[in-house]
Amino acid sequence: MIGLPGRRTRTTVALTTTALVASLALTACGGSSSAKGTDGKLNVVASFYPMEFLAQQIGKDHVSITDLTAPGVEPHDLELTAKQVAGVQKADAIVYLKGLQPTVDQAVDQSSAKTKIDATAASPLVDHHLDEGAEGGDAPKDKGPAGDPHIWLDPARYAAIAKSVGDGFAKADPSHAEDYKKNTDELVTKLTALDQEFQAGLKDTRTKTFVTSHAAFGYLADHYGLTQVAINGVDPESEPTPARLAEVQKAAKDNGVTTIFFETLVSPKLADTVAKDLGLKTAVLDPLEGVKDPSKDDYLSVMRQNLANLQAALGAPSGAPSSAPGSTSGTTPTPAS
Repeated sequence: MIGLPGRRTRTTVALTTTALVASLALTACGGSSSAKGTDGKLNVVASFYPMEFLAQQIGKDHVSITDLTAPGVEPHDLELTAKQVAGVQKADAIVYLKGLQPTVDQAVDQSSAKTKIDATAASPLVDHHLDEGAEGGDAPKDKGPAGDPHIWLDPARYAAIAKSVGDGFAKADPSHAEDYKKNTDELVTKLTALDQEFQAGLKDTRTKTFVTSHAAFGYLADHYGLTQVAINGVDPESEPTPARLAEVQKAAKDNGVTTIFFETLVSPKLADTVAKDLGLKTAVLDPLEGVKDPSKDDYLSVMRQNLANLQAALGAPSGAPSSAPGSTSGTTPTPAS
């Protein structure tokens, strides 16, 4: 039987409910009534990295962006400070993903910002159960009422969200509407190329099944004809039962899995334990909930790293398309210690 490590850890910023309510009350009459901030730029608040990346790529020099989730911080359990709540209240535009961060949703609901761009409006969520792709049928279904939030990991869905951000910025700042459209078109072209790279790179592989520590890759698996077997469910607070661990072990053996994937922002102990028990390797599959060093990596480069790592784990044929020229290569899977 596979041993069960402790609960995954994450960094959060504390804020009591009382402080949140008080902050909202203090800022309710102080919202921005102008189309732009004092520096002449559109004052944009992004909830976490995937939304910040869209705002940067589409807004460029016309926007001033505040990301509520600091680099390297796991976003699911973010709690806003009073200062951050005030910033949401004063924003000209907010780009967020409803259902992922409850305190962000609460602050957005109370904000007087005229432009609120919810990613789920452009790409509705679907449920990816804990037992998605696994064998044995009685694993608990660990799904939130809003569904799986990880829509940005499907480049096609992410492109649809990009278009909604471009439209939102153009309405909020009509004087630069043409630039926002141009920037959006350029980003969608890059995302379409990325999608094509994934389609080609994952077309012919030895197996279509991959094992992850967290069920963050349901949309990616759906889009590219893969099967995700997750140790933990969509809810990052969940812990696998012994029955679930046994199912993962069986699915890995039955489908010729060579690699157990872990994430960048959480402890790899769970993946290491499962991999060691099965005699498999471990490697990173980054859910892009945050980027530790945005000066070195961005959405496109990390997704190409993910593609290279998936190809290695799934047994893509030698010479199969992987990443665009000049992109960062993936990390090589390593045996679990």
